Amino acid sequence: MRRTCTCIYHFLAWSWYLFLNYYISQQGGDQRKSQIFLNGGQWKYLTFLNLLLQTIFYGVACVEDVLKRIKGERDLKFVTAFGDLLFTTLAFPISTFVFLSFWILFLYDRELVYPKALDDIFPEWLNHAMHTSILPFSLVEVILRPHSYPLKKKGLTLLAVASLAYISRVLWIYSETGTWVYPLFARLSPVGLTAFFSLSYIFIASIYLLGEKLNHWKWGDMIQPRKKRK
Repeated sequence: MRRTCTCIYHFLAWSWYLFLNYYISQQGGDQRKSQIFLNGGQWKYLTFLNLLLQTIFYGVACVEDVLKRIKGERDLKFVTAFGDLLFTTLAFPISTFVFLSFWILFLYDRELVYPKALDDIFPEWLNHAMHTSILPFSLVEVILRPHSYPLKKKGLTLLAVASLAYISRVLWIYSETGTWVYPLFARLSPVGLTAFFSLSYIFIASIYLLGEKLNHWKWGDMIQPRKKRK
């Protein structure tokens, strides 16, 4: 019964994220929205990268669900390991980070991250689809099935590489266009930016460790690590 529920959930989540990505991709014809996506396109925003990441993860999960019913679990070690690595090191930490960082900044001063003018461009439901529902989706995934976490060093290293890649893209866009991806960055000095990016990594690394704790709290030792954690 749990496996069936998990399959249905994965398919619904994948369909939802596919719809969101498709819907957003069709907004290029609106001149006001096109202005927002100048200098880097929609992929300069972590929000949209996260939506793509979630689509990939739930797509992999759906493939795994289907193959398990066809071949059984023994022949799916690579698919399962890839899905677990994707969720534990990227999908869960980034979705939670986007949710928390967006709403903390939004409640403090929305002009720093999502100016009020955007309310006339993006419908309210889309804002919540991009920044609110992403956390419940990830938490349901934690509850529905166990995930095998990599060694802490490996997991945090992969997360650091992803973080550095995004920060590098943000800095490159600024160097090429003179425009910051988020209004917040324009208010920070170089030292302030360095501190912000450093604290952001500490924050998302803490989320990664929290995800590992939640997984162990829900599933215990159901999935044994391959090696002793360091």
